[in-house]
Amino acid sequence: MADQLNILSSGQVVPTPLHTEVQRSYLEYAMSVIVGRALPDVRDGLKPVHRRILYAMYELGLSPDRPFRKCARVVGDVLGKYHPHGDQAVYDALVRMVQDFSSRYPLLAGHGNFGSVDNDPPAAMRYTETRLAAVSFESLLDNIGEATVDFIDNFDNSQQEPIVLPAQLPNLLLNGSSGIAVGMATNIPPHNLGEVVDGLIALIDRPTLSDERLFELIPGPDFPTGGEIIDAKGVQDAYRTGRGSIPVRGITQLEEVRPGRGRQRRTAIIVTELPYQVNKAGWIEKVADLVNNGRLEGIADIRDESDREGMRVVIELKRETQPEVVLSALYRQTQLQHNFGAIMLALDNGQPQQMSLREMLNAFLNFREQTLVRQYRYDLEKTENRLHIVEGLIRALENLDQLIDILRHAPDGTTAKVSLGEAFELSDRQCDAILAMPLRRLTGLERQNLQTEYDELTAHRDELLRLLNDRNELLKALKKELRSLKKKFGDERRTRIQSEAERQEETEQLAEILAEHKEEDVVLEFSQKGYVRRSTTRAYQRRQARQNDRDRQEFQEEEDPTLQTEAANTAEELLVLTRDGKAFTLTVGEIPQTSRQSKGVPLVNLLPNSAGSDPEAIATHLVLTEAALTHDLVLLTRLGKIKRVPLSDFQNLTGRGLTAVKLKKGDELAFITLVQADEELAIATSGGRLIRFAVNDENLPVMGRTAQGPQALRLRKQESIVGCVRIQQADDCVLMVSAAGFAKRLPIGGIHLGARGGIGTQAFLFKQKTDHLVAIAPSPLNGEMTVVTSQTRCAQIPIDTIPRQGRDTPTNYRLSKFAKGERIETVTLTALVDNETNTASDDDSEE
Repeated sequence: MADQLNILSSGQVVPTPLHTEVQRSYLEYAMSVIVGRALPDVRDGLKPVHRRILYAMYELGLSPDRPFRKCARVVGDVLGKYHPHGDQAVYDALVRMVQDFSSRYPLLAGHGNFGSVDNDPPAAMRYTETRLAAVSFESLLDNIGEATVDFIDNFDNSQQEPIVLPAQLPNLLLNGSSGIAVGMATNIPPHNLGEVVDGLIALIDRPTLSDERLFELIPGPDFPTGGEIIDAKGVQDAYRTGRGSIPVRGITQLEEVRPGRGRQRRTAIIVTELPYQVNKAGWIEKVADLVNNGRLEGIADIRDESDREGMRVVIELKRETQPEVVLSALYRQTQLQHNFGAIMLALDNGQPQQMSLREMLNAFLNFREQTLVRQYRYDLEKTENRLHIVEGLIRALENLDQLIDILRHAPDGTTAKVSLGEAFELSDRQCDAILAMPLRRLTGLERQNLQTEYDELTAHRDELLRLLNDRNELLKALKKELRSLKKKFGDERRTRIQSEAERQEETEQLAEILAEHKEEDVVLEFSQKGYVRRSTTRAYQRRQARQNDRDRQEFQEEEDPTLQTEAANTAEELLVLTRDGKAFTLTVGEIPQTSRQSKGVPLVNLLPNSAGSDPEAIATHLVLTEAALTHDLVLLTRLGKIKRVPLSDFQNLTGRGLTAVKLKKGDELAFITLVQADEELAIATSGGRLIRFAVNDENLPVMGRTAQGPQALRLRKQESIVGCVRIQQADDCVLMVSAAGFAKRLPIGGIHLGARGGIGTQAFLFKQKTDHLVAIAPSPLNGEMTVVTSQTRCAQIPIDTIPRQGRDTPTNYRLSKFAKGERIETVTLTALVDNETNTASDDDSEE
């Protein structure tokens, strides 16, 4: 094929394999994004667009003492000279450098609307004005030139632009940076200037300074919006490894407010600071939605009273509401507390590197030392050149009469230049300076000024030589420079760091309040469509008593039948697992308490947004009681992958949840079971096979939460897992139900005890070829199961009405006669709530 290619007028056509060309092109694109757009340089802390904006403004003369200039003019210069991309992208970058809630030390000053913490958009660039801020002008652009940093050609070779700015402060740490490249991302938090300077000076004095001492000098990020860091562990992880999760919380206080005229005063939570990058308007809307949906209780009103003086969001509480309880719910369910995921990734020598705090500081110090050496060498060269000229002028003035005589008798300038060089042993440059010297320099005052300049130049040259020849002196000058910048631009820390003692005291106080005011026995009811309803025990018992007059064993149509009922306490946690293998927890008290007529709320709506909004995304759930936490959790997927993990690993999960099991494409988490060591498991397939094996480290070892797990048993084609049952005693029975409505209770002793991964035993014989097993469940004699058909008919059937049969006995018992095409879809074991003798009185209100 290559032989048939013709020679085109544009040159030789070279055949290239498609995969080679795609690989090369994508790699070039990725490196262009990484180096040229998304990641900052560790030396000046800037991405190319920010560097080009600052340099273009420097060229325009927009210093802090000059008038503001329209942003459109700046954007035009940046686009035309250095950054040929979209104007909106350049303007967005410029706006962020102006916003004092985005940058800890804004690099630009602005006039006009540059947006707000409510995520309001900035005005168009033709309306806003800007100029360089003092901190950027002095710490980033001072002494910029080809002698200090390297310059390269711009995109059309018509201009020169700096590769890096001669930064005198580590801007990467001061203002932080965020960006998403190809296959990597960076998210560096901002820091306090004074603390960073103290850390730099300490590293200059003691390069082997311990991490503990360095972390004392730089204890954590300092966000422009303030807030409070509540756990230093994430900070130290980020500082040591370059990656960590930093929990940040807003600042609140309690006040007594008067809601309206003639109304009693109420306690209110006043929010004065939000975590970094949290949209205030969006946060208020989220809180309002939680209150309206019943997920956040105790709040009477919320309003924004922020003004030019600062932020003030008032959350009025209902009477007799504990503020600590509401605050705890706000921390858990909203961004009043959230984790800042620090990824300290930057370009070092053109290569992306995940760096620790020490490495970033050392990289800046090395760069600053190199910059100072280049600057001092350039200054030394200029000083020596000027000193050479001044020395020649002084020598000529000392021999003024002879000088005048040579000039009077010289026929032309060239002859005069040669004669001066021979007479006074001067260089060509010195002779040119003497010949260009005006007559006023012959006065006594001018001669004295030349001598003074000569002395100053000599002293300056000696100082520069001392700095260049002695590294200790150079480092002293660097420390002096840092202290001067700290004195000029340093300020107080805005973000508070909570101590370990304060955090422990807060946890203990909240635990006491929750134990005193929140603990209440309730009943949770879970429906087929994914709704959950919370009722008091008495209200549930009354509702059950009203339903006893109808025969619940008969299949009747029901729009959304209750599949499972669990007794719980409002202080306990509910573990929810989704079909994609994610785990989330929420306190039972967070589930809204509903009335008799209400069907409840979708359980998925109570989970974070990361859980999705589809009710069918929920695979299963479990109340984390103290007794349950002593067990292990067995996770079983639809395609038979099984793993065992400690249930205690799923306590107190963050809002983001965690991955409980990794799944292959096409698989999903389907079943969970609590077990203890040396117990047994029985797993059934849709083909009626049953495998039974002991729970031990050989069959089913405890695994990490991100593991996939081994295969529980071998599945035939078109076969899937339908359930998993915990076996505690050898005489236990398991309940098996088919899609056609056949059921039996099988004594587990009739099933061979084998090993995990086997083929199992045929335990259910089908009367119809199209029938298949849909469920396996424990078989308590005093229990009942809830059965739902494909036509949304539902019945509660006592388990003791189903006969016991062996594995070889044909299954003849049928739950009911079904209509043509009607099949059983769901079978769940209904956990009954004990009906105590003390029933509610007639005047109890049903909640």
